[in-house]
Amino acid sequence: MKVLVGQFINEANENVPNMCEVTDFDFAFGEDCIKKTEVDDIFRNENIQVIPSVYAVSGAAGVIKKRTFNYILDCFLEAVYKHQSEIDGIYLMLHGASEVEGMGSGDHIILREIRKVIGDYIPIAVACDPHGNLCKEYTDKITILRSYRESPHTDATQTRRKVAKMLVDILKDRQNIHAIYRKLPLILGGEQSVSSDEPVRSINRYMDELEKDKRVRSASWHVGYIRHDTDVAGCGIVIVPEKTDDQEYCENIADKLADFVWNKRHEFHYTGLTAEPNDALKMALEQQGPVSITDSGDNTTSGATGWNTYILRQVLKLKNNSKKFLFATINDPKTYEQIKDLEDQSEIKINLGMNFDEMSKSVELNVITAQKGELVRPLAIGNLENLKVFGHCRLVHVKDTNIDIIIANNRLALTSELQYQHANVNCRNYDITVIKVGYNYPYFTEDGRWWVMSLTDGATPQNTKMLKFKKIMRPMYPIDEI
Repeated sequence: MKVLVGQFINEANENVPNMCEVTDFDFAFGEDCIKKTEVDDIFRNENIQVIPSVYAVSGAAGVIKKRTFNYILDCFLEAVYKHQSEIDGIYLMLHGASEVEGMGSGDHIILREIRKVIGDYIPIAVACDPHGNLCKEYTDKITILRSYRESPHTDATQTRRKVAKMLVDILKDRQNIHAIYRKLPLILGGEQSVSSDEPVRSINRYMDELEKDKRVRSASWHVGYIRHDTDVAGCGIVIVPEKTDDQEYCENIADKLADFVWNKRHEFHYTGLTAEPNDALKMALEQQGPVSITDSGDNTTSGATGWNTYILRQVLKLKNNSKKFLFATINDPKTYEQIKDLEDQSEIKINLGMNFDEMSKSVELNVITAQKGELVRPLAIGNLENLKVFGHCRLVHVKDTNIDIIIANNRLALTSELQYQHANVNCRNYDITVIKVGYNYPYFTEDGRWWVMSLTDGATPQNTKMLKFKKIMRPMYPIDEI
């Protein structure tokens, strides 16, 4: 038997000025594509030959340019056309949050066009991120779908491998099944749905119990993605039956899970402490021991630019500040180029900030250069062996202050010890670290470190009620009172 594999990840934030180009994607083909899916051994252990299509990952970025997406789509379809007479099944990792210039969801288009080639009955298994947007037309084309449970996504690799095993099972015992979808009139941001907190913890436990039922192959809850306006936005749930005869039974299970989530709509909240920017800074200054502040309006993990200098300007205005601050990072490629080749301990005047808007307003600083580093990110959370270098950075000290800044030439939040090691900075040496994320990450909470989400403005504002949607289903809670 033969299985075609591929991966496509983009979280399209339409609120950033840059569109996503082909150069923003990490591409892999052939054996490299197979390796990066992290599931090839599951198929090969069952004597199933793996056929690569394309691995195309940009992470969170802007809306994808049409020509860029068409290239990615052609890569998928070229492999499908070439091997259509050989394919027994297809395994895909489709994130679910992409948006293509003038075309809509790239994930949905990829699946639709593949189905046109292979027909209705070859099984397609999709592993996905819960921060993706679904619809009935999309899920009707899928045999098996399972999303990650955890946010942050510490179970990403585990889930992808679980979906691959499900596909192996169905290839051994072919069943005429498809994923069952229910849309909820509920729209949430990822910062309101952290899995270590309620009500997501209870929702995950409920789905774990559902999956113990021998008639239920998998259960998923999708938070959705809110950073572009689309008619497929909003929460949804997916149930996959075990066998053909379980399809009707699982329709009822889908209704029960949808009701379970809907009845918890009033419980969703920001995890941890949140405050308006002035209050957030004041509270952080009052704490003893290491503290982190999340610059939530400039959340690079949700597509923001990392340009914003707002909190830096807040801190520069402080009088008699004794706290040591680290900004990790501020993205300013032009300023990085200005300092990258200087000797350590060089003094230089810089203008930090892209000056695109009020939030990224440029700040004149006298700085002293320190160590150089690189920006790295695991291509799958928890897999520290499969790293990609996303850019470079340099630490500078702002003269006559207690402020250090990691100036970067690309947008990337530093959220793990590994990333700080590659940046050659020890954030544990600072009283307060400012990071460009929404919800906090385990590295900053595992030792009981105090943190606060600063509700800053920017490309990723956290107040869902204030976001301007035109295309979404209405009424939609909490934008509308239901």
